[in-house]
Amino acid sequence: MALSDLQEVDFNDIGSWPLWLKITSTGLVCIAILAAGYWFIIKDQYADLQKLQRQEAQLKDAYLKKKALAINLAAYRQQMKEIEDTFGVMLKQLPDKTEVPELLIDITQAGLGRGLQFQTFKPQRTRQEDFYGEMPISLAVSGSYHQLGEFVSDLASLPRIVTIGDLDLTPIKGTDKLMMSATTKTYHYLDEDQIQRRKQASIKNKKRRRR
Repeated sequence: MALSDLQEVDFNDIGSWPLWLKITSTGLVCIAILAAGYWFIIKDQYADLQKLQRQEAQLKDAYLKKKALAINLAAYRQQMKEIEDTFGVMLKQLPDKTEVPELLIDITQAGLGRGLQFQTFKPQRTRQEDFYGEMPISLAVSGSYHQLGEFVSDLASLPRIVTIGDLDLTPIKGTDKLMMSATTKTYHYLDEDQIQRRKQASIKNKKRRRR
């Protein structure tokens, strides 16, 4: 094919075009139609199809999760009941505020019963949480290694929850005894009035921060 062949073609008379030009033109027209169809019709529909496929996958995943929850619903209810029962037992281990002095006496009696000497026993300010109060107690006691170990064991065996932290043991010069300093924490649950006051104080603090 030469340039002179194209110059001889009458573009107004398609019937006179050579076969190769008819085939080429037909092919270009088909490509143009396909490209236009894709651009103006198929492209947006294909994007919608991909979006729907993603939504289908998400819905299927959500369905499978809900199906698993439905199948295991009885087991979840049983677990919830066990958790509530356990929580109830733990809650009973928290004294109310009227029983706190008795608990402090129990702690001192546990130490004295093991022959320890109290150098410091100082309850700190109670810190309130959602439904319970936490009272740290700074204490320092002296005694033998075994006496101190038994004292700690006695605290762990109390019917009420008592924790020990910041433990430090220091030998007392000239003796076979040790000085133990620690922070014990006792807990008590808050009554309804205390919980309400705490909620009201929290709301007031939030309003102050917004100003």
